[in-house]
Amino acid sequence: MRKEISLSFSSFFLISVFLCFSSFDSCNARKSKHLKENRSPPSSPTEGHVGGSSTIFNVLDFNAKGDGTTDNTKAFLDAWANACKVAGSTVLVPSGSTFLVGPISFSGPNCQPNIIFQLDGTIIAPTGAGQWGSGLLQWLEFTKLKGITIRGGGVIDGRGNVWWARSELEDSQIYADSKMPSTKPTALRFYGSSDVTVTGITIRNSPQCHLKFDSCTGVQVSGVTVSSPGDSPHTDGIHLQNSQDVSILGSNIACGDDCVSIQTGCSNVNIRNVHCGPGHGISIGGLGKDDTKACVSGITVRDSVMHNTLNGVRIKTWQGGSGLVQDVLFSNIQVSEVESPIVIDQFYCDQGKCNNQSAAVALSNIHFEKITGTYTVNPVHLACSDALPCTGITLSAIQLQPLQEGRTMSSPYCWQTYGELLSPNSPPINCLRTGKPSISRGPSDGSC
Repeated sequence: MRKEISLSFSSFFLISVFLCFSSFDSCNARKSKHLKENRSPPSSPTEGHVGGSSTIFNVLDFNAKGDGTTDNTKAFLDAWANACKVAGSTVLVPSGSTFLVGPISFSGPNCQPNIIFQLDGTIIAPTGAGQWGSGLLQWLEFTKLKGITIRGGGVIDGRGNVWWARSELEDSQIYADSKMPSTKPTALRFYGSSDVTVTGITIRNSPQCHLKFDSCTGVQVSGVTVSSPGDSPHTDGIHLQNSQDVSILGSNIACGDDCVSIQTGCSNVNIRNVHCGPGHGISIGGLGKDDTKACVSGITVRDSVMHNTLNGVRIKTWQGGSGLVQDVLFSNIQVSEVESPIVIDQFYCDQGKCNNQSAAVALSNIHFEKITGTYTVNPVHLACSDALPCTGITLSAIQLQPLQEGRTMSSPYCWQTYGELLSPNSPPINCLRTGKPSISRGPSDGSC
């Protein structure tokens, strides 16, 4: 009996010791977990840091200063060179800093795809002539890339006032002091790239065009702000040429030229919810300059606002050109204080003198609908080629009123324009011709 009690006591003692150590390990495990949960989070991603699926290269880690005066061109190039080697990587331009950057090209085609340029800070251009040489066509350029994205709440500031002074005041002391070259750069240009996204950023005061896409496919622009004075010369907001499958959505553009300019080689372009003004409106052209061939098709501009602009929606071509503009829709455009809301001008000339020529870019299947608001000069101006009249022009639900009621204004004007009125319009557009022109198409018959 005593032996059985001794064995039971020994068993109880061993079990108690085991439970004690198990409780100790469990307690330590809980303590260790608690310490891990309360440990300070890691610092912001820096050079080569893998954060999620993206390797982030912060320009500050490549000796960028961000003080607004130090030249950071090399630091930006070094950050890009490293990001270029890693698919899906990010170049970070952090907030709270201003980076002076000279002319620079972020180039492929040997870069890995899907690089992100995260712009949260401010990039400013040089204002001295030394870094521009005899003149350059662009300041910041992204070329021959696939899946390139620029995004963020940051700013690209071209500081173009020194260039505008040279352009407008050549004989003044301002020009003598600035000594800037006559060739003015575009602030941000994409060339030969596919799957391009630009979202959220602000581009302001470009010396010339603000944002340009040349020979690109699959372009998405959204939430972009363009800002320069209405009298800044040739400062187009967004310029498209030889680019296909383009969307420009939900953006605000104020500039000294066309808010959006669509040039030859563009097709399948969708522009929606754009606020334009000041500026020259949204334009296709000028096309066919210097007897060149121009081809544009599948353009839609809708649900947009034009305020205090020279034009609303416009197609402009030079005499002597060839090619075709077709399948264009301008729909639901609100205009206010616009000189000429609806324009087709096949006699476009921005020079002192242009010779009359019979060849022309052909225009067909152009539709204007739901264009409403106020104008200050003339509501509708449709001037088409004598040798190659416009065909398939339709107008519906046009409701335009003079800004100052009771003031004598120009009536709608049409020349060699054939099409159809699909609804009553105000003012009445009685000048549009029905049917088809009797003139047979000549050598410039609109082939593309």
